[in-house]
Amino acid sequence: MFVDTAKVFISAGKGGDGAVSFRHEIYVDKGGPDGGVGGKGGDVIFVATENLNTLVDFRYKPELKATPGENGSKRDRHGASGEPLYVKVPVGTIVRRDGEIIADLTENAQEVIIAKGGDGGFGNAHFKSSVRQTPKMAEKGEPGETFEAELELKLLADVGLVGFPNSGKSTFLSVVSNARPEIADYAFTTLTPNLGVADIDDGSLLIADIPGLIEGASEGKGLGTGFLRHIERTAVLLHLIDVYTDDVAKAYKTIRAELANYNLDLTNRPEIIAITKIDGLDDDIVQMQIKAVKVVAGKTPVFAISSSAHLGLTEVLRALHQKVIESRKTVELIDDGEEEIETISLGKDKIAESWTVERVEEDDRVYFVVTGEKVEKFARRTDFGNYEGVNRLRDIMKKLGISHELRRKGAEDNSFIHIGDNRFTFLEQ
Repeated sequence: MFVDTAKVFISAGKGGDGAVSFRHEIYVDKGGPDGGVGGKGGDVIFVATENLNTLVDFRYKPELKATPGENGSKRDRHGASGEPLYVKVPVGTIVRRDGEIIADLTENAQEVIIAKGGDGGFGNAHFKSSVRQTPKMAEKGEPGETFEAELELKLLADVGLVGFPNSGKSTFLSVVSNARPEIADYAFTTLTPNLGVADIDDGSLLIADIPGLIEGASEGKGLGTGFLRHIERTAVLLHLIDVYTDDVAKAYKTIRAELANYNLDLTNRPEIIAITKIDGLDDDIVQMQIKAVKVVAGKTPVFAISSSAHLGLTEVLRALHQKVIESRKTVELIDDGEEEIETISLGKDKIAESWTVERVEEDDRVYFVVTGEKVEKFARRTDFGNYEGVNRLRDIMKKLGISHELRRKGAEDNSFIHIGDNRFTFLEQ
């Protein structure tokens, strides 16, 4: 079953909690703190593989969850880290979060961390100092990243076959490659994209047979735009046109128009045209059709082939192979030629330490919302049921300058402060 879109709920592992513990020794009445650190939560990691060409597995596994880290324990023992969850996806998979692309897996064995596990919390041994001999606080483990992801598969092929239904795409693919698509004498035989590898001379081509286009496909007619996405990443397009078509020029222009309506960039893709099913026809008729399509195709190479009779296939494959090589080199030159534009921006550490304070007034009550990467991370790891832990967060806010800004915006000792999902008073009550 071919599936090229899916939604999955991804949840990285929570970090383990730090421990509150004190040494108990025979001759020591009150030992020092020895609570250990919690283990890091497991990441969710996607791994691209050439052995898959569908997202169907995600229809039956809508939730991907990594294991949490273990809690720290006494004697300064660290909790074990959670095992990462490795998920295999087809090469060509795009991962989106809230509509934005967070990963594009385009190479075999490529690994991308999709969701990061939470850090483990420090135990009370971490907080011992000259002025705090017996700390009774420990941090909570940070939650792992959790969100719904949208997966989309765009097949990565050297050559994409395009043309009207029954133009001979499936037959061509079955003859020149190891693919075995369904073939019949009616429209829309191919209901899913097929991939095949064609060997030519000392090279090979990965060819994708895209389900037949019709006029209006880009507007949803026929099979609609469901499979047009698989053409976007092909290096070269091979237009197949049935020699028995009444107006081959119009057929070519119609397909080009549908590609342009879907993605204008496709009209600039290198292409080759093949007039198909020529076996048994007089050569003058074949030449007439070739001349007709050349009128609208300009300098695009045009071949005449018969897949069933194995006529002209080697020539087409050689031309495609050369076009693919040229196309790949052009892309590499463009990538290598891009100039680095010098930009001035804050470093990662400065961005992490930045914060904002917002005064909110609603329903006759006032509270203050604090946002910022670093302070929110500390808040997530704070045990709000432990007064020492909350006071530590207040100390951090003071060092970052947040407390001064809160006072400036009118916060009082009993004012409520919101950081993420947590609420507490400005000063201990």
